[in-house]
Amino acid sequence: MNLSMKWLADYVNVDVPIKDYCHALTMSGSKVECYETEGKGILNIVVGKILSVVPHENSDHLVVCQVEVGKDSPVQIVTGASNVNAGDIVPVALDGSTLPNGIKIKKGKLRGVESNGMLCSLGELGLDKRDFPYAIEDGIFIMQEDCKIGQDICSAIGLNDTSVEFEITSNRPDCLSVIGLARETAATYNLPLNVKAPEYKGVEGDINEFLKIEIKNAEKCRRYCAGIVKNVKIEPSPRWMRERLRASGVRPINNFVDITNYVMLEYGQPMHAFDLRYVEGSKINIRNAVNGEKIVTLDGIERELADDMLVIADEKKPVAVAGIMGGEYSGIMEDTTTVVFESAYFEPSQVRCTSKKLRLKSDACARYEKGVDPFISMICLKRAFELVEELGAGEVLNTVIDCDYLDYDKKNTVEFDSKWINEFLGTEIPEADMIDYLNRLGFEIADGKVIVPSFRIDIECRADIAEEVARIYGYNNIPSTDFRGVAKAEFTSEQKFVRTLRDTAVSLGGYEITTYSFVSPKYFDKIRLPENSKLRKTVKIVNPLGEDTSVMRTSTIPSMLDVLSFNYNNRNEKACLFEISKEYLPVDEKRNYAPDEANLVNNGKPRHEYEYQLPDEPQRLTIGMYGGETDFYVIKGMTEQIFAEINISGVEYVRAETCEVFDEKYALHPGRSAVILKDGRHLGIIGEIHPEVQENYGIDVKTYVAKLNIPELMECAENKITYRPLPKFPATTRDLSLIVDDEIPVAELEKAIRKAVGKILEKITLFDVYKGKQIEEGKKSVSYSISMRSHEGTLTDEQADSAMKKALKALADIGAELRA
Repeated sequence: MNLSMKWLADYVNVDVPIKDYCHALTMSGSKVECYETEGKGILNIVVGKILSVVPHENSDHLVVCQVEVGKDSPVQIVTGASNVNAGDIVPVALDGSTLPNGIKIKKGKLRGVESNGMLCSLGELGLDKRDFPYAIEDGIFIMQEDCKIGQDICSAIGLNDTSVEFEITSNRPDCLSVIGLARETAATYNLPLNVKAPEYKGVEGDINEFLKIEIKNAEKCRRYCAGIVKNVKIEPSPRWMRERLRASGVRPINNFVDITNYVMLEYGQPMHAFDLRYVEGSKINIRNAVNGEKIVTLDGIERELADDMLVIADEKKPVAVAGIMGGEYSGIMEDTTTVVFESAYFEPSQVRCTSKKLRLKSDACARYEKGVDPFISMICLKRAFELVEELGAGEVLNTVIDCDYLDYDKKNTVEFDSKWINEFLGTEIPEADMIDYLNRLGFEIADGKVIVPSFRIDIECRADIAEEVARIYGYNNIPSTDFRGVAKAEFTSEQKFVRTLRDTAVSLGGYEITTYSFVSPKYFDKIRLPENSKLRKTVKIVNPLGEDTSVMRTSTIPSMLDVLSFNYNNRNEKACLFEISKEYLPVDEKRNYAPDEANLVNNGKPRHEYEYQLPDEPQRLTIGMYGGETDFYVIKGMTEQIFAEINISGVEYVRAETCEVFDEKYALHPGRSAVILKDGRHLGIIGEIHPEVQENYGIDVKTYVAKLNIPELMECAENKITYRPLPKFPATTRDLSLIVDDEIPVAELEKAIRKAVGKILEKITLFDVYKGKQIEEGKKSVSYSISMRSHEGTLTDEQADSAMKKALKALADIGAELRA
């Protein structure tokens, strides 16, 4: 809903900066999306008077104008327009001015003659002929407005209104009107609301001689008011009306159409005007359509109707779809002489259903389907007639037709309990203040009840009344309180641990993904699982959407490979992804429930003799990557950094093919994969995807995955961080170059050295692995740098040599010897 601030001033005098107004209305419950001032992009364009027009000396189509702009001397402007003459009042863009489209006007020369600005057309001011019907489309805007020479053009032509855009929720249709928003403004600022009852004089005449009306479905149309205007004059609306419609986002058309739009925007009540000559039989029937009946609506589209749709019809055909849009010949033509004004209340749900079935939307439909005030139909009809007389647009008959099936005795009331409201809000608002707030909003208080006004269809219970009090009292004035009976919310240790894993994975360049827990049994074949693998034993879905989602996954690796494959096949050159998710591992044991009271149904018969346990659902961190400079050591480095962040040390990497725990090893390259261990616990598996698996997933580059078991990581993580002072004594370094069988892992060598050297070992660094002509076939050379340090004193050469001897002895036991 766009609200014209000039229009608002008719009903409430609020003189505050526009930003303050928007903030105040938002805080009182009427959310402002934005505001915009007309003509804000127009700078230094003024009203000018052409003093003379002479031909250009070097051009046949240009003329040179002397223009008075309120300065000491006139300015010279060269133009190619053919519709300018001496004495014309025109918009003048002076040197340094800016047009609405952002174009800046500078002085210059045209064919050798100096021009100090530009004369403007309607289009150059961001307007069109609907805004000023007397102007021409292609030419300079020759103004007929009452203005002064040198006056800013925006104020001269009324292009200076500010329009505020409100987001009106579906439960507040009363705010889809200027008066509704004026009421909210008056309540927010505690100002008087000035809404006058419309009045019109009318001329003598019996409407029944012109028109008959019958409502055949009073459930869907509970009120229908109609009046007649004869001897109508179809012409443009006055400037003030065009300005307000434009600021509200509605384009002016002609006086009668503009009156119906004006009343709709003002009161929120949609209206329609019919040309009486197209109402056959001079009778209007509000009835259900006949199946297969057709109507061509104002948008020129033929639509087929059904018998659950309400139409406004004459004796032969529908002339409008009730509450949505008129028919092709129901509009106002230039030669229209007699007009029927309609103001009605249509049941909201039927308007919405009809709109959806016909795929037809309109401003009227948007209001009717939310619910308009059923008691203002006649008021709005009178307002339309008041405007007709004010505009001199025709003669209004002083008799009307009012088919009224409303129940005026039934009023919506809600209990008023100030103590309950304060307890509900956590406030101490005096009852008198509550009553004042509610009165400002149009509510009445009587006999301990709140009498809800007819325009507030959203009020149903005490909580609604409390909300009305709270928003006028001010949400910012309500003290903050904790929920009673609820413990203070905080992360569990597991949640904190998982957040650390997630943050670390992101810091290492990973993008988080989320995949389905339901997978296809075919996944097991794609990752080369053996037929007897325990991972093939799954939890089956009773009512799956299809085979592709028929079982719960027992491994997260296929899901990761699916996403990597999708990225690769969509030409993503590289990817580094991670997911924190669950696996679903069936539990073999049955849980035997005794037929106690909790399990007895149907006259004491046991519910189930046995019930199966739910599967275990351990969390996993799965990492997948390909492309760029990715290799085994890159993804291994990521896992090591994760271990460092969660404070896990002493991790071992063991060849995956030697481990019987992880069946996912069959999905990995046998020589480029490892199982991660810590004190005998299996923390996860890491490696390059097997070439056959890569082919199954359509990936043509080397791909790497790591799967880490989060429960085991939590068990091994050190929660306490121990302070270690800087060393006081120097370190002693020794280098070892060993010859060892090729199949012995270097990790085994490191393990032997660590155990032999003992607590004085500070760091062991592998700096070379060599296989070549100088080394016996089947052997390799492995070189380490060993750093030793004591915290009790400086290590002597004897202590360091003794530690090295122990290390060499331990290495000899596994077949390693010093390289000569």
